[in-house]
Order: sequence, then structure tokens, then C-alpha cells
Amino acid sequence: MAEEQKKGLEGVVIADTRLSRVQGDIGKLIYGGYDILDLADRTSFEEVIHLLWYGKLPNAAELDELRRTLAAEMPIPNALIAAMKAFPTAAHPMAVLRTAVSTLGMYDPEAEDGSPEANQRKAIRLTAKIPTIIAAWARIRAGQEPVAPRADLGIAANFVYMLHNAEPNPTEVSAIDVYLVLHADHGMNASTFTSRVVTSTDGDMYSAVTAAIGSLKGPKHGGANEAAMRMFAEVSQAESVDKWFQEEVKGKGRRIMGIGHRVYKALDPRAIVLSKHAAALCQRNNRCELYNVAKRLADLAAADEYFIERKLYPNVDYYSAIVLDAVGIATDMMTPMFAMSRISGWSAHIIEQWADNRLIRPRGNYVGPQDLKWVPLAERQ
Repeated sequence: MAEEQKKGLEGVVIADTRLSRVQGDIGKLIYGGYDILDLADRTSFEEVIHLLWYGKLPNAAELDELRRTLAAEMPIPNALIAAMKAFPTAAHPMAVLRTAVSTLGMYDPEAEDGSPEANQRKAIRLTAKIPTIIAAWARIRAGQEPVAPRADLGIAANFVYMLHNAEPNPTEVSAIDVYLVLHADHGMNASTFTSRVVTSTDGDMYSAVTAAIGSLKGPKHGGANEAAMRMFAEVSQAESVDKWFQEEVKGKGRRIMGIGHRVYKALDPRAIVLSKHAAALCQRNNRCELYNVAKRLADLAAADEYFIERKLYPNVDYYSAIVLDAVGIATDMMTPMFAMSRISGWSAHIIEQWADNRLIRPRGNYVGPQDLKWVPLAERQ
């Protein structure tokens, strides 16, 4: 008799965690006890990092120390920059990030040290260096030299500075910082689970994060923001949003990328925050075409019986694509931006897994043939 299975491990609890809780039925997300709607627009990304790593929001001295430590670790090895310059410029930025993070592990003398102290130091290094890798690749593939980070800037400001090689625009920095806060952690999602599976084998942090990046790359996870942005661009070329909705969605059953979520059956609270920032950015930049497309599509879906019955609402990827585009992030760079934030959560989960580790080893339900008779090679049909 077949054993009961949970396809996609839906509803299966694999660990206790203090890091975040997703309550999809009521559209609520908490980090370490704090509602995301209280943290967004009030709390910097570095404060959220401290909350995830140390279990509390920092005081002023602790925040200053964390910022200094992260800034000091943002430079990446010259050998890695040289390697990146040899990568194909057409490579997907997530493939570049995956390879670069794996390469970083070979330059870290503590890579194989699984002690809590070493893992905390590696968490700092990875969280600091991933923004530098992403900004460096954006410039390298454009034929420009990478820009070194500055010791006086936080993660969001440093990223904008390294990307554009100019004094960071406060509006862009604020948008990036909010984006990073909102993506820092999200329960036992696919990439976080991947990082914990690798850690459960006593694998090192670089291996776990490299695997998580590979998981995030897929369009059903982190790559959904890229897919949403490409869809908005396509719809913007159509005769009208309403016509596209009727022909493509209603007529052909096409999915609206960024609407619907595996967990949320209410509006994703992160989408609430990002929709406001998307609206504000389009007004400030006088560049609202894609925002207007997204808003109209969301309105059409919200009034449609199919979407209402299935409780399909815009998720974080829907408006994050508009926000990132508004601050000049290329479409294929949007998923690396997700990783730039989620490294804080991945590293926190890896540390948490190490603290109470057991090999994660689910079972599969075998449905293939049985009791087959072996046939010599010469007699096989």
C-alpha cells in the first residue's frame, strides 16, 4: 500500500525557527516577532540583518558596529574580479553570482570551519560581498570597470554607488533599502530549504548559499520578478491592457506573472508596501507606463471571478519588478537583487540549522515496476 505523501512537501514542518513566520491566510509576515508592515519604511536593512542574526533589533552602538563590519568586508578579491572579466558577457547574472559565490569559498581560510563563530564571520562576508559582486558584474558586462565600495556607506547606498559610479541618489537608496528589508526572509521557501538541506549534510556555508542561489534562479521562485517585468513590457506593446487581459488571460488561460502565491491566500503584505513605492517612483521619475500597466492588470484581476474565487492577489514579485526597473535595474539583474537581500535570511537559517542539525532525508514513494527478471544483453529486445 502506498504511503501518504505530501506533494511538494506542502504542509510538512521540517524545523523549528525563530526567524520568520508567514501567515498566508491573513496576509501577515513577521521577522523575529515584528510585523513586516512595522519594519518596512522604518527599519534599515542592516537593522533587519541584526534582528535575524542576533535575535533583536540593534541599539545605536550595535548598528554602528555592524555597519562598519559589513562595509569593511564589502571588497572582493582581485582574482575574483579577474575571473569575472573572463565570463561570457551573455551569461545570466544569477549564473555569474552562483559561480562567484562558489569561487569566494576558495579564498576564505575559514570556509571549512563549521563553528558558530566562523559561520557568523562567513555570514558577514557573504552578506557584504554579494552586493559588490552584483554591481561589479553589471559594469563588467557593459565594458566598464567595477567600482570599489566605500567605507562610509551602508549596503543599499554602496550598491547604488558601485552600480552607477556616482554619488548615490537618496530616492534610489531608499527604494533599494526597503526592497532589501522586504525580501530578507520568508519562512521555509524553496531556496531557504535548499540551504538547510545542504547544511544538514554538514556542508559548508559557501556550498549551502551556492545551492540556494541555484534554487532562487528558477522562475517559480526568485525568477518570478524577471518574468513579471517581461510580461509588463509585452503588455505595454499591446493595443490595450484590457484587450490583452481578455485575449491572453481569459481566452488562452495565460498566467499573470506575479499574481498568486503558494502560501498567501490574502494580499501579500510586502506587495502593499512595494505598490506604494512603485507609485511614488513613477511620479518622481515621470516614468509611469509600466506601473500603469501593472496597476490596470491588478485591477482587472481583482474584479475577475476566477481570481476572486481562487484568492489570487499580487505578490512581492509583482511590484518589486516595477520598483527595481524605476531605479535602473536591468530585468535580468532583478533576481540577483533578491539574492542580495535573502543572503541575510539564508545565512541565519544556516546558522540555525547548524545549532540543531540532523540530516534532512525525506523518502520517495516508489511507483515503478517490481520483480522484473534479469535478461542477458544478447537476448534483450
